Amino acid sequence: MSIQKVALITGGGRGIGAATARLFAKQGYAVAINYKSNSEAANKLAETITADGGKCIVIQADVSFEEDVIRMFSTVDKVLGRLSVLVNNAGILKKQSRLEDMTADRINAILVNNVTSYFLCCREAVKRMSTRHGGLGGVIVNVSSRAARSGSPNEYIDYAASKGAIDTLTKGLSLEVAAEGIRVNCVRPGLIYTDMHADGGEPERVERLKTVIPLQRGGQPEEVAEAIYWLASDKSSFSTGNFLDITGGL
Repeated sequence: MSIQKVALITGGGRGIGAATARLFAKQGYAVAINYKSNSEAANKLAETITADGGKCIVIQADVSFEEDVIRMFSTVDKVLGRLSVLVNNAGILKKQSRLEDMTADRINAILVNNVTSYFLCCREAVKRMSTRHGGLGGVIVNVSSRAARSGSPNEYIDYAASKGAIDTLTKGLSLEVAAEGIRVNCVRPGLIYTDMHADGGEPERVERLKTVIPLQRGGQPEEVAEAIYWLASDKSSFSTGNFLDITGGL
């Protein structure tokens, strides 16, 4: 009898994270859904997954805090067992702004929440997955953004820079652990219909910009989730250090 694989999805209560949690559960994974503050959304998602016959747990943790990250991974160890897949998805966005109006507090908040969190979660995943540490291997999928390439001028240069750091993390870590049974890849979503745009002050941002997308529409969280799942699955077993743009051609 095969052992059930385990996936941890940070920021898993809404948007791309929630779609990813649903898909992994549907594919037979035991899923750990991490959330920072929206317990209602995370628990409602867990109830849906459980009702459909899936196995999941919900873990509150602010992944920008080292202590929370350590506790979160320990909970996965104890409750679900050996981690197979980490999906680094948690992140924040501040109100649209030009760089000249950004404060140090804003910039630091973006970098800690969007970059430090990924480093910490990758560190804990590697400790568990690496054959160097007695692990059996595993997969890390980082969620970056098309903004890492566009720079998001006049809107979110700080957010874009944080995602550029994730691209570099993906490349460097993939090479560091390639011989230790761990694959590290990255998806870069473009304009996707999620609640995050409201965090930036423009809930209808995708509608405003969809005509510049070659496919002439915004993307759905489920379309990004499918890419994440492919990168985590054995179907991409010879892929590491790579980036999959989910941007409708933009």
